[in-house]
Amino acid sequence: MNRQLRRVSTVVLLMFIALFASSTVIQVFSTDQLKTDPRNTRALDDSYSAQRGEILDANGGVIAESVPSKDKYKFQRVYKNGKLYAPITGYFTFNEANPGIEGALNSYLSGTANEQFLANLTSIVTGQTAKGWSVELTIDPKIQKAAYDALGNNTGAIVAIDPKTGAILAMVSKPSYDPNALSVHSTKGFFTAYNSLIKNKSKPLTNRAIAGDLYHPGSVFKPLLAAAAMDTGKYQPSSSFPNPAALRLPQSNSYIHNSTGATCGPGAKATIATAIRLSCNIPMAQLGAALGESTISQYATKFGFGHQFNLAGSGLSATPSIYPTGQDAPQVMLSAFGQSNDRVTPLQIALDSAAIANGGTEMQPTLIKKIIKPDLTEVQTLNPTVYSTPVSADAAGKVRDMMVSSVAGGAASNATIVGVQVAGKTGTAQNGVNDPYTLWFTGFAPANDPKVAVAVVVENGGGFGQDSFGNLVAAPMGKKVLEAVLNK
Repeated sequence: MNRQLRRVSTVVLLMFIALFASSTVIQVFSTDQLKTDPRNTRALDDSYSAQRGEILDANGGVIAESVPSKDKYKFQRVYKNGKLYAPITGYFTFNEANPGIEGALNSYLSGTANEQFLANLTSIVTGQTAKGWSVELTIDPKIQKAAYDALGNNTGAIVAIDPKTGAILAMVSKPSYDPNALSVHSTKGFFTAYNSLIKNKSKPLTNRAIAGDLYHPGSVFKPLLAAAAMDTGKYQPSSSFPNPAALRLPQSNSYIHNSTGATCGPGAKATIATAIRLSCNIPMAQLGAALGESTISQYATKFGFGHQFNLAGSGLSATPSIYPTGQDAPQVMLSAFGQSNDRVTPLQIALDSAAIANGGTEMQPTLIKKIIKPDLTEVQTLNPTVYSTPVSADAAGKVRDMMVSSVAGGAASNATIVGVQVAGKTGTAQNGVNDPYTLWFTGFAPANDPKVAVAVVVENGGGFGQDSFGNLVAAPMGKKVLEAVLNK
């Protein structure tokens, strides 16, 4: 009898242990997952019935807010200047939140984060309406608007960064969309708007600044290559290479040319400084061959290629940029001036310029300035963090000076700002044989004390196919963004 009781007691004890373990997993480890599960209608109803926190710009201006609604969910999400900020904010609607700030920081905004448990409990006891915490972005409304307007009706993206802190001052992707059309309490209304956007061949739901199909960088890769060369200590801006008008690639019958079809300036040889100033391909290809794939790859990695940048505090991440490995000799030469299989996000190019602007120190990019409780207590504030130091201050300074020459009297002249020393580099990246070019500008200003670094990319040749180039289309856009910062 005692043996049977012991067996029953053991079974009961094991059942209690299993129940305790499963309840602990559910209550402690699976809480966030269960809260965000779309099948959890009770959590969704609670979220829609609470006042969602605001999304604010860097000046405290409201970008997104929840206003009283007459339906059972009590509050309606409303976006001011929706298209201007949509790639950043995303949208929040009935049973749906996309990977923008609305989705990434949903728990804070909806008031369902574990840290908000006591505040929500107090609201229940006092009978007050629960409210989520607000998120203040690093986005400056003036700079964001300048970038949005500069891009016009083109397809592409613009990113502006404070080189000293990593704060993203502007992030624009076009075409954009109106999140108000998606923030509805009607499933049918939502899917009508959503399906229309999904079917749109221009992919308005894609944030081209950090994701989507990556771009060939073309000549905006050259500052990174030059920085790598300077940092090895084996090269100087005055280092030179043979200067033909056409160069046959090794192991190939193909030739590469400079954008002009001529030599890189006069003379039998062209310096690295001249190649950057005039954006010549042939000297940079020879430099790439001399450095070798391993060295270029090493420095590209230091700048962040291959790294999935998490935009600190925002919950958002960027698609890793690519510098290819395992290339043959001609591919290495092509990759040296941003072709071959080089692929980048505009964020990566902005970070490359920001690192050069900041004396060789690259800061971790961030979109979040602070998270704010309803009582205005700041929970999380921007804490600038160094991501890496890809090159020395000396190497960065030499590349900066070459980029200044490119604007002052070279291939990036349309970024000139009277009275301000601007460092810049344009790019005109080739795609398929008959495909339109991808147009670029990247740079920073003032060159001696940079306040902002910018990257601009324009798809489809800006509407001109292969009859356009970076200095014609992208450089003036970059100039407008730089001026928006300098004129504040």
